[in-house]
Amino acid sequence: MPAETAEHRNEVLLVGRVSAEPEVRVLPSGDEITTWRLVVARGDAPEGRPAQDTIDCTARSTRTRRSASTWAAGDVVEVQGALRRRFWKTSAALASRCEVEVSRVRRVARAATGR
Repeated sequence: MPAETAEHRNEVLLVGRVSAEPEVRVLPSGDEITTWRLVVARGDAPEGRPAQDTIDCTARSTRTRRSASTWAAGDVVEVQGALRRRFWKTSAALASRCEVEVSRVRRVARAATGR
């Protein structure tokens, strides 16, 4: 497919376990965001060896942040969003990291000891 007709997409769908209760952060602009880490099992691990990825997630919308605030560590959730790369300056250099900017969420199952 030629580049001028190719459809570009940035869509992420993950189902995994929340590693700790989501945290609310206030940005210098005064906006609030909610962040959490999602632990997702990998299907490509060698037999007998569990493997997983830990993925940083960020919610900006009030509705999504409200939903995430009800989660507990160990809850299994589904998130949809887009992969973003964030940049910031440190005293030594420019730093970056990738995270999922979440647009939709839902809890799939509560943790065994969840609230």
